[in-house]
Amino acid sequence: MDIKGIQEIIKAVDNSSLTFLEIISNDITIRMKKEGLDIKKEIKVEEARVETQLQVKDKIENLHVIKAPLVGTFYRAPGPNLKPFVEVGTKVKKGDTLCIIEAMKIMNEIQSDVDGEIVEILVENETMVEYGQELFKIKVGDRNV
Repeated sequence: MDIKGIQEIIKAVDNSSLTFLEIISNDITIRMKKEGLDIKKEIKVEEARVETQLQVKDKIENLHVIKAPLVGTFYRAPGPNLKPFVEVGTKVKKGDTLCIIEAMKIMNEIQSDVDGEIVEILVENETMVEYGQELFKIKVGDRNV
């Protein structure tokens, strides 16, 4: 490592949010530590992170994921050129068919195990799915389903 490389590393660390960097290369060790951080800014950033994490947690807690119970080919509709069982925004009840997974020439209907609203379809039509692969995200807890 030459002096120019070291200067580039110093400049990169100075322009980043890193507060500490240690590089060990062959017989050279470089340690850099930024000092004099504004504590108030650091606290505000941490508070914002906690608030964002709580919002994300609330959203995640209301989502239910439907996973593939077997390996096979995923179909969104009961047949070619037919309307899909569900779309994003479709309100479903427990027992409603969401899709079909074909395995060994057998068509297996995959049903919702909760009441809610489809918020995301995670698989493309006519693609292979693995056991346990996430297929749908359903927002639960809506009393108006």
